[in-house]
Amino acid sequence: MREALNMTVTYSSYLKVDDLLKCQQPLSEGPEHDELLFIVIHQSYELWFKQLLHELDFLVRLFNAGERNRALHTLKRIDAIYRTLIQQVDILETLTPLEFMSFRDRLSTASGFQSYQFRELEFLYGAKDAKKLENYEPGSEHYQRLQKRLQAPTLWDAFLRFLALEGHEIPTAELERDFSQVASPSSAVQKVLIDVYRNDPLVSDICEALVDIDTSLQQWRYRHVKMVERTIGSKMGTGGSSGVGYLQSTLFKPVFPDLWAIRSEF
Repeated sequence: MREALNMTVTYSSYLKVDDLLKCQQPLSEGPEHDELLFIVIHQSYELWFKQLLHELDFLVRLFNAGERNRALHTLKRIDAIYRTLIQQVDILETLTPLEFMSFRDRLSTASGFQSYQFRELEFLYGAKDAKKLENYEPGSEHYQRLQKRLQAPTLWDAFLRFLALEGHEIPTAELERDFSQVASPSSAVQKVLIDVYRNDPLVSDICEALVDIDTSLQQWRYRHVKMVERTIGSKMGTGGSSGVGYLQSTLFKPVFPDLWAIRSEF
């Protein structure tokens, strides 16, 4: 009986709360009051990135299996997560420039550009770039994860295979392309998508759910850029990154350009 009681699962043991709460370790002297907020927000981002990768990989499997309804449900969950990420920017924006500068120098070479999970998300969405692997030690776990993502089909590739399984005529060149490269918009695919919107309500709902994710991702990028701009202005980012300049260059670049291109064709 005593052994059974010792093995009872509690809220704290299941979530490993004690271990989790030891992960926030400010480096500033004191420490500075606002550094904890900075750490908590970015750690929570990484947790959400983990969940997004978990959901997106599941979505790819659903597309491969032709699971229309479950794919749509999963897409809605992914978009809800992105809307949560957008809301978290509201909290970060309470950090004034002076409050951030009180501990910024402690970040040293650390930069959000080093987030390997975010790079995995970029690759999964189709922003393939082998040069980004140069920021990670060859052979390391992070390098291997990114290398695998670089060579793997993207979410859009999985969706095109799904459309082919549904009986739509997706060009072979699109299905068998070099997955390590960025895919180009396709007029042939766009014709298929227009037909889907006109004749297949459920799959057209999936298309709109993909657009929802694309929109939320772009909104999050924009909010992130403006938050950085209001905090550090045009200064160089941490870790030697170009800061706002680079972030601005990522704005208004749709993840699924074919779904946007057909809007003027209806």
